[in-house]
Formats: sequence, structure tokens, C-alpha cells
Amino acid sequence: MTKYIRRAAGLCAVLLVALLVNATRVQVFQAPSYDDNPANRRQAIARYGQPRGDIVVDGETVTGSEDTGEQLRFERSYKDGPLYAPVTGFASQLYGTTFLENAEDDILSGADPMLAPLPLWNDITHAENPGGKVVTTIDPDAQEAAFEGLGSRRGAVAAIEPATGKILALVSTPSYDPAELSGTGSAVTRAWERLNGEADKPMLNRAIRQTYPPGSTFKVVTAAAALEAGVVTDVDEPTSSPNPYRLPGTTTRLTNETEGCEDASLRYAFEWSCNTVFAKLGVDVGLDGMTNTTANFGFNDRKLRIPFSVAPSNFDTRLDKAQLALSSIGQFNTRATPLQMAMISAAVAGGGSVKSPYLVERTTTRDGSTVASHGPSTLHQAMNPSTALRMRELMTDVVTEGTGSIAAIPGATVGGKTGTAQHGVDNSGLPYAWFISWAQADDAMEPAVAVAVVVEDAAARRGDISGGGDAAPIAKAVMEVALNASSDASSNGGG
Repeated sequence: MTKYIRRAAGLCAVLLVALLVNATRVQVFQAPSYDDNPANRRQAIARYGQPRGDIVVDGETVTGSEDTGEQLRFERSYKDGPLYAPVTGFASQLYGTTFLENAEDDILSGADPMLAPLPLWNDITHAENPGGKVVTTIDPDAQEAAFEGLGSRRGAVAAIEPATGKILALVSTPSYDPAELSGTGSAVTRAWERLNGEADKPMLNRAIRQTYPPGSTFKVVTAAAALEAGVVTDVDEPTSSPNPYRLPGTTTRLTNETEGCEDASLRYAFEWSCNTVFAKLGVDVGLDGMTNTTANFGFNDRKLRIPFSVAPSNFDTRLDKAQLALSSIGQFNTRATPLQMAMISAAVAGGGSVKSPYLVERTTTRDGSTVASHGPSTLHQAMNPSTALRMRELMTDVVTEGTGSIAAIPGATVGGKTGTAQHGVDNSGLPYAWFISWAQADDAMEPAVAVAVVVEDAAARRGDISGGGDAAPIAKAVMEVALNASSDASSNGGG
């Protein structure tokens, strides 16, 4: 009898061990596959079972969470949704997350272990942390000025603080309300289909995800390259620049839309945007010199994040001399995001240093304790400080004497560069209007802001002046706001 009891006990022990092994296999080794199974709704129910953390602009939340009382309980809500959509993105129960809602999802959803006072205990108990907050660098007045300036037109604005890389404005129009994509009802599906089907692409973030031919605004880069390479040593000396300029190895002749460009000095050519001068300068600098300079400004960088990814701006590294000439005036395959062009202007204003642009000042717990913070960092050294100083002079001349006079601001030094970018079959489309600029108050130690504006459906006539007519007033409005904010911060003892 004792023998059978021992056998039964042994069998029970084996079964118990097998049960424990299987439970361990399921709960530890196979847990991720069960968690990620689309049929498992427990994670979704838990994710939306508490309010999502908020995105903050200048101390005010621009997001919220609404209690629906349904199984997926809390839906995302937005304040001034179209205004901040290029910053926040959307958080949709059907279509996922984009932009800050995506890049900072762990903080906003409460999943980041840094939000827990005892992270290890939370791992054991699977307790849910309250969602944290994401504090942005956006200046709400600058954001609104850019948004209102663009109005119903397609375009984008990016504004940066040159000394730090803080993004003060990031606007794309036309825009949309991210709240339309919250929830799970049929209205959300219809909104998704409508927004994706619209010809104007309201969900496209033109400021960071759309690249444009930069046209004459790219001449800032070419001028810097010529100065850095020693091709130009005196901005007031005549250049050896024929008008028209025959593109090397071709019979194509490049002309200008302004007078006085033949053998013009760099200063005059920059003020009045002489294509022939800059095309030849690009060839004289050479492909290696131009590609190195563009890389130092941030072109061809596929790793830039702010914290979400930015489409890389393009300057081809394999060009013949004719293509190099065209690329050096912002044509051929040269393309840039508005953020990239703001970085170029910021490098001129900031002494030649390209600061890493960033959108998040810090992340915090729900009660405001800092989880992580962001500070200035140098991405590249685009040019020597002496070159940057000469470029500041040239950009200032554009506003005081050249095509960008409309951007002048009393009590401040403003530098700018107008431009147009032709496109369409045989350049038949209305040119994109560009204006890049920076501004420094007369009583300030450093520039307050660098701005890039592009207007896709500009109404101005073809020619470089259209950037001054369509885009410059928008940049001016943003710069005025930033100058006022900088003045207020200084008077209050801020930096």
C-alpha cells in the first residue's frame, strides 16, 4: 500500500512541477506574444482606462482627456487643435499616435518607469502610473502669429531661438483638428478617410516632413561656402561673373531677373539675388566644398529628431558642374524643409553654430516633478564666426537696402533673404515664396529668433521679390512677437 502512495505522491509532484513550468512558460516567456496579440484587449482597456498626460505650452495645457464611460474610457481632447496639430499630432484609439503624442507616448500614457516612485514594485504589481506632462518650447504668441499669417494658404513656418535651438513656432497649413480622430465611432473613420483624401493634405506636417526647392534662400549657404573656401575674400570686390552665365558643359545660359549682375560684388549679388553670380560661385567652390558646407548646415542628415523625426533635406553629392551650378542657387535636386532653412538662418545669427533644434523643454510627473530635461547642444559648426559675421551683414543689407525691406522692424536689426522656387511642368506652377530671417533687438546681446516661411500658393508675380511680398510679412509678425517676449523675459530677470 505504501508503495502505491509513494507512486501517487511522486506523480502528483511531477504534475505540480509540470504545472509550474507551464505557468512560468506562459506568464514569463510567452507573455510578450500574448500582450501583443491583436485579440488581447486588456492592454488597450488599461491604456485608456485612465486620463492621458498633457502637452503643455507656456504653462497651459493644450490637450485633455474626456471620460466617455465606455470600455475604452478616456478619449483625447485638444484645445486649439488645428493651431497645435503640427506639434501635438494625434492620439487615436483607432489610428495610433503621431508627433509628440507618439514620441513622448511613454510619458503621456504613464508607461515610462521613471514616473513611478518605486519602478521595481510597479513591475511586480503591474500598477499603472498616472500619465506625465510634456512641456514644450513653443511660444504661443509666435505660433498664433505664424498660423494667422499663413491663413488659408498652403505653407509652413518654423521659428528657432538661435542661441539654444528651442523651437518657438512650428506651423503647417492647412491644418486639422486632431480631436476628430479620437474615439472609436464611425465619425472617426469618416474623418480619417476625409482627411487622407483631401488634395491639400491637412495632416501633412509641411514644416518638418515636406521638402521644397529652397530657391534663392539657399544662396545663404553658397555665399558662406564661397567665403569659407576663400573664393571670395572681399564682399565688395567685383566677382568674375558673366551675364548670362553658360552652364559648364552645356549650351544653356542662365540669366537674372534684375539688373547689374555682371561681375557684381557678393554684397550686391546677395541683396538682389543674382543667379549668375551664385551659380558660378558654387562651381568655383567645387562639389566637395559645397557638399561639406551643406552637411555642416544639416543637409542629408537622416538622424535629426526634435524628438520626432524630420525629413532629411537634400543636396546631391554626385553632380556634374552644370548640375552643381543649378544646385548652388537652390534648384535642380536641392530640397529643404522649412525647419532646415530656419536652422540656416539661426546659424548665421548664432555665430556659425548650428544648434540641435528641440521641441520639448522637459517632461514631468503629473504633479510637476521633473523626469527629464533638455538643454542646448551643438549639432554642427557650419562656418567660422568671422564668416557668420559677414553673412549677418549681407542678410541685414537685404532688409535695409534689398528685396526684404518689408521685414524691417523699428528698434531691431533684422537680417533676411527672399527667394522663390519654381516648380511644375516647365516651371508653369506659381513659384513657392520663401523668406528666411533673424532678428535682434537693438538693446539685446544676441538675436531672439530665426524664422523660415514658405508659402506654396503665393499670389505674387514670378521673381525673387515674391518671397518678400508673400512670406516676409509672416516672418516679420513672428519676429515681432519673439522680440517682445525676449524683452519681457529680460525685464523680468529671465534669460
